[in-house]
Amino acid sequence: MNHTAVVSGGERSLLSLLVALPAAVQARLAAPRGELTAAAERLGVPVSAITGTAGSLRPHLIHTPRALAEMSFAALQVRRAARRSDAEVVHANSIRAGVVIGLAQAPSAARVVHVRDCLPPGPLTTATMRLIAATATTIVANSQYTARFVRAAAPDAPVEVVYNSVDLQRFDPARIDRAEARARLGAVGERRVLMAVVAQLSPWKGQDTAIEALKLLREQGVDAHLLLIGSARFVARATRFDNEAYLARLRELVASSGLRDHVSWLGERDDVPELMRALDVLLLPSWEEPFGRAIIEAMALGVPVVATSVGGPAEIIEDGRQGYLVAPREPIAWAEAIRRLAENPERAREMGSAGRRRVEQAFTVADHVAATLAVYERVTRRPLGLRTT
Repeated sequence: MNHTAVVSGGERSLLSLLVALPAAVQARLAAPRGELTAAAERLGVPVSAITGTAGSLRPHLIHTPRALAEMSFAALQVRRAARRSDAEVVHANSIRAGVVIGLAQAPSAARVVHVRDCLPPGPLTTATMRLIAATATTIVANSQYTARFVRAAAPDAPVEVVYNSVDLQRFDPARIDRAEARARLGAVGERRVLMAVVAQLSPWKGQDTAIEALKLLREQGVDAHLLLIGSARFVARATRFDNEAYLARLRELVASSGLRDHVSWLGERDDVPELMRALDVLLLPSWEEPFGRAIIEAMALGVPVVATSVGGPAEIIEDGRQGYLVAPREPIAWAEAIRRLAENPERAREMGSAGRRRVEQAFTVADHVAATLAVYERVTRRPLGLRTT
């Protein structure tokens, strides 16, 4: 069950799970009609349409009561869908979805809640996580960092970690010619240092830090160019951040820094592997990052990464081996890390190769599916006889 039809990182992880589940698992998606359900139906996954919610989990005189009403109605729909399909497991794909299935209390079904985000501390966050902990059979966190967030709010919560995965065939450097990938970008691909942030445009993702680091690099004489891949996906008034206002600020920052010819706004793209393959470095400058799906995608393609030191990336990257971990909101430090890679191409190639080996060892789709099936076996308290090869 997913609370929104918008496809972002968590939804991409869900889709990769759905397509890789063995035939013996009969999956059904409950979600609002839209981009996500259309993608699921193309994969052959049946869909139950439910009410969505864009409500932020922060107190608001208007938005909070509306979000609670939406989630309560969605809970009735999920309960009905679970009963009709005789579901053994109801798997919530987000914190909001976890609240919904907690309210639904689907009879005879185990309840798995996938926590992919770390909410700001506060009474509502604590209440939300304690509700989930009290109603979930188990909670799956996408990193140890996220698991600590859950336990901080609900110390007795049953939590286990299942890392996200990357499709090693789609993100295969042998499949995509790097020179051709750069050539497709025209003059941009001729830059000495080509870097990108692949993320929704939202303040906590830190694209402003990347822009400020680019400005410093240009002032130091580095021929660098920045690709911003993604859009302001969540723009409802009830969302936590005003992402449209943030996009306007980013555009103003680019203009005032004299970087209009050195930043490309690419929006949502279906050719992310090809774009990543063209890069010299992938940036993930978030304030904090529960996991960092773009990191393992870039690593799979042999691209070194500079990522935030706060959150899940420290569980993925060994600093100085597959890339660098840098404190967020410090453009000088980010520019220095990028410059170190630019000045030592051989070291950058070694980091890229180490990154590919790392994801092959720890972040494969087969590993993710096997870990998820193991969760299902534990919560249903019976062996399902399901194993991936």
